[in-house]
Amino acid sequence: MSNQSKKSNRVKPSTAFGAARKTKKADANTANLIPLPKGAKKERKRIGQGPGSGMGKTSTRGQKGQKARASSMRRGFEGGQMPLHRRMPKRGFTNIFHVVFQPVNLGDLTRYNLSGSVTPEILEQKGLIKDAAGLIKVLGTGDLKSSVSIIADACSKSALEKLQKQGGTFTARVKAKPETAKN
Repeated sequence: MSNQSKKSNRVKPSTAFGAARKTKKADANTANLIPLPKGAKKERKRIGQGPGSGMGKTSTRGQKGQKARASSMRRGFEGGQMPLHRRMPKRGFTNIFHVVFQPVNLGDLTRYNLSGSVTPEILEQKGLIKDAAGLIKVLGTGDLKSSVSIIADACSKSALEKLQKQGGTFTARVKAKPETAKN
């Protein structure tokens, strides 16, 4: 057996070529495993397990000093020099009114052979969107082969033109506003 076949197949092959073979697969257990080559598995360094280990007492940290302590130097600490993350300039801002849509391309509707009425629940079942309750926007990438009536929250101009060209429609989904308690 070559070196290559030993690496890829750790279970010994069956020796009964002419005999009726068992339908059950051979389980890998200690009886039929081929041993790993020497040096293939390195044991982890066990620190602080006494002087006999060679890594006892100071546990490979040396004598005293900042690096020997248990809680030394936080992440990004540069010895008192101004750390890199504080030297870099601040840029931009986070828009708190940012709205994230789940995109659905017209080409995806064709790929999944969707026709007729397409609801957010159908899109979620097909895996085109993650959450049917989330915001959905129809985009015009790809071609539409059949007439589709789609219900979503938004639609691009190119997608609307392609939908109408095929005889389909777009219906904007109306979210119900939560009722407020009147005092």
